[in-house]
Amino acid sequence: MLTQPEVRGPDPAVYRAPPPPAYVLGRASEAAPTIHLMGTVTSYPRNTEIFGESEPADYLYNVINGGVRTYKIFSDGRRQIGGFYLPGDVVGLEFARARTFSAEAIADTRLRVIKRGALAALAGRDPEVAGELFALTTRELRRVQQRMLLLAKTAQERVASFLLEMAERSLGGNAIDLPMPRQDIADYLGLTIETVSRTLTSLESCAAIEVPSSRHIVLRNRSALNRMNG
Repeated sequence: MLTQPEVRGPDPAVYRAPPPPAYVLGRASEAAPTIHLMGTVTSYPRNTEIFGESEPADYLYNVINGGVRTYKIFSDGRRQIGGFYLPGDVVGLEFARARTFSAEAIADTRLRVIKRGALAALAGRDPEVAGELFALTTRELRRVQQRMLLLAKTAQERVASFLLEMAERSLGGNAIDLPMPRQDIADYLGLTIETVSRTLTSLESCAAIEVPSSRHIVLRNRSALNRMNG
């Protein structure tokens, strides 16, 4: 029987809900139909910890709405964000038995909590589920590889790459509503918040983007951003 993971902060509200539509990278899709029917739906208020670093990796979390950030705190107090997970993404696909990152809700978030052992057992019996799990694992590995390449780029290249990635994962096309604050973006890109802000201002001044507000960005010249991205 599925038991709820320990949650720090306000107790999450737990309830049963009808299965949501399947999404991949924030877009409606026919992918992963079985995984989206598993588990229990749990609500996590903004900034609530979902799991901690070094804890057993016993659960996967399918994002229904809201968003999740994974992160690591270094001994000197610096925070490095490992990734952002948006509706349709699955958080917690580990290649080890213990968590390598912690995870928090970026905003008020609903997740479908899936026991890893139950999913693995089902994948062993059902080739369709095994294929879904392989696709999710491959996508996560690709995400890790892309992040390694991202950190080798200049500040402008990192910000341009991030904006293109968010636009690709958004239902709004060139209009992006970011669920995360700029400090999160800075910690994800390995930059200071001042560098992120200066770079966004520079991109706006050359008409590559428009920044109506800190959380809303419109891509005006994708070709220019792609050239900056390398």
